[in-house]
Amino acid sequence: MEARAHTGRLDELLHEVRRQMSRGVGADPRAVLDWLGRQIDADVALVGSEGAVEAATARFPRRILPTLEPTLTRLAGGQMAAAATESGALQVRLEALGPRAPRPVLVVAGTSAPTREAASLVSHAGSLIALLDRAQDADTTFRGYQYKARQLRFAVFSALLAGDLTLARRMTTGAVPALLDAERLRVYLLHCPTEDRDRLTQTYQDGSGYHGTGLMVHCPAFKEHLICLVAEEAEGEPGAWPHDPAGPDGPADFADRSGPDDSSDPDDPSGPSGPSGPSGPDDFDDGPGATHGQGAVLRRLVRENSHYALGISSPYPLGATAEAYGQALHALAAARHTSERVAAYLGRTPLVPLLPPTEADTWARALLRPLGSTPRATLDITRLAVTFPRSAVARLLDISRNTVSHHLNRVETTLGLDLGDVRTRAALDLAFGLAGGPLDGGFGAERGRPVPTLDELLRTEPAHAWAREFLRPLQDTRGRDLHTTLRAWIDANTDAQRTARHLGLSRNTVRAHLRAAEHLLSRDLLTTGSGIHDLVHALHITGLHPAG
Repeated sequence: MEARAHTGRLDELLHEVRRQMSRGVGADPRAVLDWLGRQIDADVALVGSEGAVEAATARFPRRILPTLEPTLTRLAGGQMAAAATESGALQVRLEALGPRAPRPVLVVAGTSAPTREAASLVSHAGSLIALLDRAQDADTTFRGYQYKARQLRFAVFSALLAGDLTLARRMTTGAVPALLDAERLRVYLLHCPTEDRDRLTQTYQDGSGYHGTGLMVHCPAFKEHLICLVAEEAEGEPGAWPHDPAGPDGPADFADRSGPDDSSDPDDPSGPSGPSGPSGPDDFDDGPGATHGQGAVLRRLVRENSHYALGISSPYPLGATAEAYGQALHALAAARHTSERVAAYLGRTPLVPLLPPTEADTWARALLRPLGSTPRATLDITRLAVTFPRSAVARLLDISRNTVSHHLNRVETTLGLDLGDVRTRAALDLAFGLAGGPLDGGFGAERGRPVPTLDELLRTEPAHAWAREFLRPLQDTRGRDLHTTLRAWIDANTDAQRTARHLGLSRNTVRAHLRAAEHLLSRDLLTTGSGIHDLVHALHITGLHPAG
């Protein structure tokens, strides 16, 4: 019977340990000490390697510890494993825990010496506390490794966004990700619940902290975005990720990629939009790797999780990762309005290369010339802030929103512009794009050359053709005048409430029209706002008379 009772007590102890391990919130030695104190009718304390009490039962007599200091020192230093002594009227048993010095010490104090069974329970409890402590250390180490790996992946992505492949290699010396050996990549932008990002990155992570020939990066600006960089192999196939728990994936079925638009509204009787939008059957093909490898894993995740969506860029050289990321943002906006929740970017020609190069460069540098002596950090922040919300820029750069505003106020004062105005931001973004990459050395322009106006740049026939093509999808909207809504929205500085009042519509109807336009134009207008500038320019151009 005694053996059975002893076994029962050990089962209780193991149950407590299992309970703690399953919680995933760290070890709690106090619960084990309380259990042990009840079983042996004594008070118990865990003295840490520094000599301080880490946990104890409520009535443990801490006054006895100074008299035990010499013994505690020898136990912590590994000179002895256990000891028994007296302190006044109390019988004290001390037992060192763990294999590495300095060791924590379990101290048991009672009115009588522990029985053999009690001493056995003390040893078992001490061993399990040591195991919990080691598990805690391992978990802390694991979390630290994951955090550092995550930060390194983001640093590599940031270097690629800046087009600096050399920096990306230098910061990964000794463990260069296979992605950096690829000639081209695609950006797959996965929208998923914030809490899923850690699980996904760890599931597909390899021993180096990367993801095979890919890279999964937490977006710090938008908490529901997981940025997946996927290498395009020589034959055009995305490489495989390690540790795919679902195994090989068969061909994905995208027969109905247009899907219904979720932008219908009770105030809008015309119903959902009709055109297939960003990714019709002929547009969706993104390479032979579409049916297997990393791209297929991401597609499967979307199919299996109704809250997921995926935007896919065209293949780009590694030095043009920023362009690929921008495409993936637009594709994701479109994907969220399709039944499959997956969309590839439609290859539309951007506006910048269609403008007359000499005149466009002159205009851009004239606009930006006052920023010639502006610190590089301010310019970098401004480049981001003309496209993304200030709060997103602050999260992206790990600085305060006030710091972002301070830099932008400096630029506004220097240029005499209001960056709160969407048309101003669109013009400044266009100027940055025309001026090219890093702007070291200022924004000088050739003296004596006349500076054209923005209207003069946009009156050209190529610009008008671009605007007509950009806005063409809005023509077939089943009775909804999306064009009018979009123009009013821009006139209202992208304020949906002001737009609704001006048009005599509900705010929900305005937002439904904007979501429909996102789908049709394949541009992100509401989530990140990264597609608004193209819309601003297209509407501006259509309001101008073509040149000559």
